[in-house]
Amino acid sequence: MIPIVLVLLLVPRVLFSSTHVAVISPQDPFLLIGSSLTATCTLSPELGVHASTLYWTLNGARVSSSAYSVVSPSVLSVTLHGLSGSQQRSGDNLVCHGADGHVLAGSCLYVGMPPEKPVNLTCWSRNTKDLSCRWSLGGQGETHVPTKYTLKYKLRWHGKEKECENYSTGNERYSCYIPRNIALFTPYEIWVEATNQLGSATSDITTLDILDVVTTDPPANVQVNRVGDLEDQLTVRWASPPELKDILFQAKYQIRYRLEDSADWKVLVDNVGNLTSCRLAGLLPGTVYFVQVRCNPVGIFGSRKAGIWSDWSHPTAASTPSSEQLQSGSCDPKSGEQNSTLRRELKQFFGWVRKHAYGCGGMSMKLYDQWRVWLQKSQKTRKQILQEDNS
Repeated sequence: MIPIVLVLLLVPRVLFSSTHVAVISPQDPFLLIGSSLTATCTLSPELGVHASTLYWTLNGARVSSSAYSVVSPSVLSVTLHGLSGSQQRSGDNLVCHGADGHVLAGSCLYVGMPPEKPVNLTCWSRNTKDLSCRWSLGGQGETHVPTKYTLKYKLRWHGKEKECENYSTGNERYSCYIPRNIALFTPYEIWVEATNQLGSATSDITTLDILDVVTTDPPANVQVNRVGDLEDQLTVRWASPPELKDILFQAKYQIRYRLEDSADWKVLVDNVGNLTSCRLAGLLPGTVYFVQVRCNPVGIFGSRKAGIWSDWSHPTAASTPSSEQLQSGSCDPKSGEQNSTLRRELKQFFGWVRKHAYGCGGMSMKLYDQWRVWLQKSQKTRKQILQEDNS
């Protein structure tokens, strides 16, 4: 008896569901920018349509028939060369249509690049109990395909690796917020991992101590006011940021100002220290000034290092009083010469005072204020006398 050998030929098959009349292969592939793709549209036998009657579209635009190939009566292929990055995060739509335009099947093409190493990782804390970090995309930035960024952190010498959970994005910058369970007096190691279907990359590790990255919101309630009738001075007052009131610290402040019609800010060289007020001197009379204040916490729990400067406060505007100009002419030239000599001597003396009182220095301004008030009153009185004499 001759034995009978059964040979089973395994032929690839496309399985159709009851709701699909055609299937595109590959389905939803990830591809590198510049690569080529050959896709096939396989028809269901029940459809009774020949593959030569089909056509393809990519993102709604019809693909040239020169890219087609009829593989079999039920299979039509298309070859795409030099693919560009996906135009949308959900992928580019490659669709197989019937002769009447009816959609038979579709596939999403994810064309992009592997992520590059994230850069510019910086972190800060507003109350020593939380931590915020942000970073920028590396290289060319956009990968054109869904990419996941994960901020990880751990205590430098011990501790379990953890992941940040509260993310936000904007303008190719990412950030993450850790609201609690932050340790003090022990350095952290922090880094960002970027992954997608085409590859992965990791940022450089940033090592930091929480006490060295404390910052605050900008000072609030910034007020700018005139100093009586003094035409070249303004006082600036502000409230300390509330975040650090329960922490042992000293805050130093910095002030900058500009003219109304100028875009150039002038920053006071000397920091104000732990004060919450300052007097600006040497200003132009009858001029509108915009003023801003920022804060830097220092001495957090005895640390010798300064924190991070806050953002500048919103600009606050105020104007200096207008200078009263004397009218020309005098009935008493001798008296005018005496007044001129007196003003010249006072100008020389108080020029020295103004030079040393410029900015927010700690020098007393009492004598200078008294002289300026007296001078302006004298000018007003003399102006009234001249007006009476001329009437």
